[in-house]
Amino acid sequence: MASTSDEGTSRDAFLGGRLMLRQPLRGYRAGTDPVLLAAAVPARAGESVLELGCGAGAALLCLGTRVPGLRLAGLELQPDYAALARANAAENGLEAEIHEGDLTEMPATLKAQSFNHVIANPPFFAAGSGKAAEDPGRETGRREAAPLALWVEAGARRLAPRGRMTLLLPAERLAAALVAAEGRLGAPEVLPLAARTGRAASRVILRFRKGGRAGLRLLAPVILHEGARHERDEDSFTEIVEAVLRGAAALPFKD
Repeated sequence: MASTSDEGTSRDAFLGGRLMLRQPLRGYRAGTDPVLLAAAVPARAGESVLELGCGAGAALLCLGTRVPGLRLAGLELQPDYAALARANAAENGLEAEIHEGDLTEMPATLKAQSFNHVIANPPFFAAGSGKAAEDPGRETGRREAAPLALWVEAGARRLAPRGRMTLLLPAERLAAALVAAEGRLGAPEVLPLAARTGRAASRVILRFRKGGRAGLRLLAPVILHEGARHERDEDSFTEIVEAVLRGAAALPFKD
């Protein structure tokens, strides 16, 4: 559900209307990925969460809505999106400290902090690949300026001991993330996301623990849509995904 305004934004419902977010009509707009990312974070009331590249706040505020009592912080490169994240937090009655800056040169106030959780949905496309988006905000949200390894490094530095990092990535970037985490983060858990039964996973959710010693866990995939193909002009989400997107449920990380 969305309504438009004269400010060049729409007001969109997330989590079955529990969260309403203003997003630019042109530019990067959150879909299902930030909601799935937030649902994979094993946060508890009283803990702290930092999102790298928070945009207008979709993942961070979905998590804050699902788990009340978190200390929320975000880092966003683009000032317009950082302003939207602050406004969205306030309009939904959530407290969030949104910093403007580059993850490779974080503001000093943020570098002085540590967090129980760091989350990120880094740009899907490597620098120089594919066709550039016409809108600068969308281009920045889709195509990386800092390599994926720097996202992992920056997140690891901000984690408290035993803290967790949770990433949502294209499946083809899983290997690069695992390599980047060596010596920094351990106990990797990989949850593949497949569009339909029998399809290869196009995205993965990857979780690490700082100081973790367990080996790699590759979990059974989460299937996003019912049926072998899209046959009707309406949502066809599976029960588990519908519960996440509409009911603010958590994604189960289990064998």
